[in-house]
Amino acid sequence: MTLAVLTLALGFGALSAAAQSPAAGASKADAPDPKATEQWEPVPPIVSPGATVSAPPADAIVLFDGRNLDQWVSTKDHSPARWKVGDGVMTVDKASGNIETKQVFGSYQLHLEWRIPKDITGEGQLRGNSGLFLASTGPGDAGYEIQILDSWKNKTYVNGQAASIYKQAPPLVNAMRPPGEWQTYDVVWTAPTFATDGTLRSPAYVTLFHNGVLVQNHFQLTGETVYVGKPTYRAHQRAAIKLQAHGDPSAPISFRNIWVRELDGG
Repeated sequence: MTLAVLTLALGFGALSAAAQSPAAGASKADAPDPKATEQWEPVPPIVSPGATVSAPPADAIVLFDGRNLDQWVSTKDHSPARWKVGDGVMTVDKASGNIETKQVFGSYQLHLEWRIPKDITGEGQLRGNSGLFLASTGPGDAGYEIQILDSWKNKTYVNGQAASIYKQAPPLVNAMRPPGEWQTYDVVWTAPTFATDGTLRSPAYVTLFHNGVLVQNHFQLTGETVYVGKPTYRAHQRAAIKLQAHGDPSAPISFRNIWVRELDGG
């Protein structure tokens, strides 16, 4: 290699090294520190999970453990709930109407199990109809409803089948098990918030797993669920969780293992 070529090669090598090194005048101390993006506090609290996926974790509020309805009242007059309890489950009593929790909630995580009778009859909306109201805002069916229905080989409007946000959002898939088998709902409810003048400040959101399958993915509600017309928001505070005693003529459904974890500090 000639002296000229050697000099040229050395020059390119110096340029390449300069391109990969810190800018002139910069020191190694000026390079980004990966520790700068490490968050150490606050440390998440420790919560012991349940023995199974469906068992209530240590910080859960148990709403129904199969023994009594002490956590529930009648929606229409707040008298003691009168649904039937036996063999570890509670069964809808259609004559006594909807029931709701004594306690009120903001945002939360909820686990609930429900079962359509094996010998269910009827079709469409008249087949094991009930509802989980994530926030009960008044008497009757006021609030935000996740539909409960037998959607195993039972055709109906898709925003009214099981796991739909009633009249607002069909489920992403139909994850229904056959009648007679237990179904699970695992819900993350982000409650709406309102300004002091009653105007909506932030909307409600729902994430729902039906039998372990994601069926509502952080869906933004456009208001309370209604049977007729378009949904709208009405200002409200923390609210009870409600279960519906629908008036359809089919056999009543049953519930078990209901618990909730508050997500907004209680």
